[in-house]
Amino acid sequence: EVEQCGNGARCFARFVFEEGLTTKTRIPVETASGRMELVLLDDGQVTVDMGVPRLTPAEIPFDATVQAERYALQVDGHMIQIGAVSMGNPHAVLVVSDVATAPVNELGPIIESHPRFPKRVNAGFMQVVARDHIRLRVYERGAGETEACGSGACAAAVIGQIQGLLDTDVRVSLPGGDLVISWAGVGQPVFMTGPATRVFEGQIQL
Repeated sequence: EVEQCGNGARCFARFVFEEGLTTKTRIPVETASGRMELVLLDDGQVTVDMGVPRLTPAEIPFDATVQAERYALQVDGHMIQIGAVSMGNPHAVLVVSDVATAPVNELGPIIESHPRFPKRVNAGFMQVVARDHIRLRVYERGAGETEACGSGACAAAVIGQIQGLLDTDVRVSLPGGDLVISWAGVGQPVFMTGPATRVFEGQIQL
């Protein structure tokens, strides 16, 4: 069980609205890491208030003496540079030249279980295309690489801004589709906007 899930939150918002469980288009939700607010838009997309990013090492949690834009992490016998942030769940983000050739399946599990992350970590591999566009692959805790990670997209946008690489509004292209992430800066909440589509419905006998 994870603390929260941005993609799951968008799906949840569409489900409860379409099933008539609520008539609200602005839906407050409690998660293990705190309160989220989900907003159903007229075009079928959903905006999620993902909360304020936590950047201090103790809050992530991450073993470091001081907060920094970049941290050196020893992985597989050599040092890499990462950014670290919690979006309600911990994320490590490293910049790569091309996500298509990034060693996600090699470095991902090593970063995920690195001893400096006591609760393990989601590992994001970010390619900066432009100041308003990144490509991203995420190796998630306990799951491996996934098609999309909403909190990972938020984490990458935050780290990219902190490191001076990105603007306030960023399109994040993941293998499963695009999200738009907006962040006004330190101390402000992150907003994620993306689609949620009903694929099928059925019954299961338990």
